Amino acid sequence: ARRGMYLHPTYVVTPAREPLGVLDAWMWARDELDAPGERARIKESARWTEGYERVAELATEMAATRLVYVADREADLLEMMLRAQALGTPADWLVRAKHNRCLPEGAKLWEHTCAGESLGEIVFTMGSRHGQKAREVRQQLWARRVDLPAGKAGTVLATCIVAREIGVPAGTKPIEWRLLTNRAAPTAADVVELIDWYRARWEIETFFHVVKNGCRIEALQLSAVERLERALALFLVVAWRIAHLMRTGRTCPDLDATLFFDPDEIRGAYLLSKEKPPATPPTINQVLRLIATLGGFLARKGDGEPGVKTIWLGLQRVMDAAATIQALRDEAT
Repeated sequence: ARRGMYLHPTYVVTPAREPLGVLDAWMWARDELDAPGERARIKESARWTEGYERVAELATEMAATRLVYVADREADLLEMMLRAQALGTPADWLVRAKHNRCLPEGAKLWEHTCAGESLGEIVFTMGSRHGQKAREVRQQLWARRVDLPAGKAGTVLATCIVAREIGVPAGTKPIEWRLLTNRAAPTAADVVELIDWYRARWEIETFFHVVKNGCRIEALQLSAVERLERALALFLVVAWRIAHLMRTGRTCPDLDATLFFDPDEIRGAYLLSKEKPPATPPTINQVLRLIATLGGFLARKGDGEPGVKTIWLGLQRVMDAAATIQALRDEAT
């Protein structure tokens, strides 16, 4: 498809998956083809290299913080790796491997990595997604330091990691990840850390879910690129706020709700829920569960904590209530 507006954000999260915001956003609309097979002047794959450059720039300003550029298969590009190498790799990079490259000695990358004994295992819970229930996953781990051929540019020194699921339940597709990184990973603990970083990449899927389905950006049907860019910039902030609220409500449930909500939003949540506000300031978890209940969260004993969908649906109602409270206050003065 060549019509429409495309968005490529660089989303920042902590190892604990706490969303910090959007560092950069590549927005573009594809040009019409001038002739059959003619390509655009700027390769779209350049967005991955530019994304790394933005992270690298931030890394030079935050010397005490380790920054890691994590990306999926589309970022398995020698251009990005060479650019990082040329910059001195101020930020680490970790991408899911797409190409089973030939190594200088003639072996294939993935088979070469898995030759020999595994370093160990990792066990984690894979959350429910795409209609599949949450389940425990156990993977065997291999890692090998390799030189990736880069043509006239020489080679790129990298570590290839293979995480292969074992003990797969009957009828279930095994989960296997092949990763590439600039970092050395000589021990199982090093590999586990890298896999944990890669697993945090799922946070951007949650972020996109809010942008697309919560903010309903595609339903706006805006015809001008400038209007779409302004709408996207606004919705990126909205989507971050919802993801941030969801994560903070789980990791720091006892924080004061007034740190995250306007007083009128808190009042609106209690009014719509027909509940009396507590004598002491409510916590973020208390208010968030009220808001999610307004969005369809049932809050049953086994339901766990609310997700982004019920939060964004409830927050829409709360924002309307807060605006009404503000309007009534202004009218009375």
